[in-house]
Amino acid sequence: MRLLHSLAKTYASFDDPNLVSHAGLVPVMALAEDAGLADLVAEHVRPGGACGVNAHLKVGCLVAGMAAGADSIDDMGLLRHGAMTSLFGGVRAPSTLGSHLRCYAWGNVSQLEKAGREFLIALAGRAPLLPGADTLAFIDIDSMQRRVYGHKKQGARFGHTKIQGKSLLVRGLNALAAVVSTPIVVRLDSAFYNAAVIGAVRRGGARFSVTVPMNASICAAIAAIGEDAWIPIRYPRAIWDDQLGAWVSDAEVAEVRYTAFASKKGQAGHRAADRPAGPRPEQAGR
Repeated sequence: MRLLHSLAKTYASFDDPNLVSHAGLVPVMALAEDAGLADLVAEHVRPGGACGVNAHLKVGCLVAGMAAGADSIDDMGLLRHGAMTSLFGGVRAPSTLGSHLRCYAWGNVSQLEKAGREFLIALAGRAPLLPGADTLAFIDIDSMQRRVYGHKKQGARFGHTKIQGKSLLVRGLNALAAVVSTPIVVRLDSAFYNAAVIGAVRRGGARFSVTVPMNASICAAIAAIGEDAWIPIRYPRAIWDDQLGAWVSDAEVAEVRYTAFASKKGQAGHRAADRPAGPRPEQAGR
């Protein structure tokens, strides 16, 4: 047996009008509909322009396409393959979906994020999204900075990294706290060390572990720790220390009472653990 055509001329086409190429979308979109995806988008998301209408239908198409494996606008055509339109209504052409996305400004993206947070609450109430959360749930929040250029770039700001950029934040703590009854520990990097973020975590009833910047008050608190208070530990894997310029596998841990955001309303004392890799800050220059 041999091929009658070269591979360069061979292609597959799903063009049978009576077959469904992605039947697995039926339970997925049924769950999305039950959780109110379309209603939430209609309530919160309002893109401008003629192509911004019917966002509740077009966002649903985009969600369905990505769930089926589409990774480009052209791939959204899979929603119209075969008998897909017999199962789903309101399906839009790929060009229509692309035009709709181009109508989104930075504010519309924030609107879509709000709809997503409320959708997460409804979804978590209907599906086991967090297995094992009845014991302890960790939420890791990390900042990501993307440098941008131009004064007209929407959403850009001069942030903690001292460059003009966009901060891509992980949001939805309140949404997660609303559906998880177990203790929550939120772990944040130093970009989120501010009174507003820590206050939101505490109001949500969660505990937190946050990396703090080495400012004067932090250094003073560390310097006040007695020598006998340091407990040596060993990391399971060596870590790279930029200050020392070397791989470090040992560290010391100590605990000290520290009042963060003393100038802010509602400040509170917290236990701060210091984990310098290698020599302590006052020894780093030796």
